[in-house]
Amino acid sequence: MSMFCYQCEMSTPNGCGSTGATVGTCGKDENLARLQDTMIFGLKGLSAYREHLNAIEPRATKNVDDVMSETLYFTLTNVNFNFDDHIAQLMKVGSAGVEVMDKLSNAHTGKFGIPTPIRVDQNKVEGKAILVSGHDLDMLEKLLQATEGRGINIYTHSEMLPAHGYPELRKYAHLKGNVGKAWFDQVELLKRFKGTFVVNTNCIVPPKKNADYIERVFTYKIVGIEGGTQIVNDDFEPLIQKTLACEETNMDDNLTLTTGHHYKTILTLAPQILEAVQSGKIRQFFVIAGCDAPGSAGNYYREMAENLPEDCVIITSSCGKFRFNDIDFGTIAGTEIPRYLDLGQCNDSNGAVEIAKAISGALDTPINDLPIAIVLSWMEQKAVIILLALFSLGIQDIYLGPKPPQFVNEDIMNFLAEHFNLHLTGDAKEDLEKLLLKKVA
Repeated sequence: MSMFCYQCEMSTPNGCGSTGATVGTCGKDENLARLQDTMIFGLKGLSAYREHLNAIEPRATKNVDDVMSETLYFTLTNVNFNFDDHIAQLMKVGSAGVEVMDKLSNAHTGKFGIPTPIRVDQNKVEGKAILVSGHDLDMLEKLLQATEGRGINIYTHSEMLPAHGYPELRKYAHLKGNVGKAWFDQVELLKRFKGTFVVNTNCIVPPKKNADYIERVFTYKIVGIEGGTQIVNDDFEPLIQKTLACEETNMDDNLTLTTGHHYKTILTLAPQILEAVQSGKIRQFFVIAGCDAPGSAGNYYREMAENLPEDCVIITSSCGKFRFNDIDFGTIAGTEIPRYLDLGQCNDSNGAVEIAKAISGALDTPINDLPIAIVLSWMEQKAVIILLALFSLGIQDIYLGPKPPQFVNEDIMNFLAEHFNLHLTGDAKEDLEKLLLKKVA
């Protein structure tokens, strides 16, 4: 099917495109239909970050809200049939993504402090325990306050791992460590974790009807599943009582993970980083980041990280880092600069741009000419808004995988390749050979 649309009365039976047509009754062709799909997907991701920002700084969302409204209007039937206008609107969505991530980052650091590096216990659990998954740091703080002194330990999962870096969150002694990896391990994880499980944003895996842990699953705000318990008006008492009634969890895998390399902390190392770049101690930065998804295809990112020379630095964010964040990458030789920098959640992806901008200014070199390679994994719509944000900033030469987006056709892919030099990932070692700068003798 080349296109599909059934949004108006003029749609053909079963929807325009259902019989293979590339143009709808209204005159919208395949390219415009798919670009409008991309807008909607981008808005979904944008709305997620807008909601996080609204919880902390509700007055800061006005311009983002206007772009969302305008873009939705843009996708109505018989509004715009101009290809270039569609691209311009997508760049506007991307710019709004840049704005919302910058504002959200500042809201987080303003409320919870600037994260600093910390080593976190991984899969080490004891006693009555709550496992928190998602991205909502504001909810986590409220939960920590509600459970203080109640004999309950709090653990993070997936995108909540970076919470440990924030001083105003890690000051709570009962915030103990991280359990599990990326979002999709929930089913197997809850076979080991005997306490309660709270999901405060995406991503939640719907339990099967015969799952024996549904009664231990709590959801927050817009998150919900059949059989789960919704937390209403920040009343955590039902969650607390259920947790106290659960059996204790005992896990000790003797592992640790490192997080807390927020860009505002990394920029304090700017003089050392610049000296290391100019002296050749750092050959190249690799941004290996993005959303993870089930399956072996994601091992591409671990293979690339494992094979990086020791004079390269990994910058990461989002849950894709769980493919390789168990590896001890050490430091750049002759320096104290870590080779692995975890900027935080997916909404902290702006940090890589801020670091690049700082290096660009210091070296008086355009960002696209810096020794930085970008290799991203995508899973859902928040990855779409991040990619649009990068495009809106003029960032080029991005490698994207592990699978091409199905909502992008050959014409659009060719456009992105021509104007942004976008590549699809292939073989990790072959891609690394293309991306790796030759070492200066």
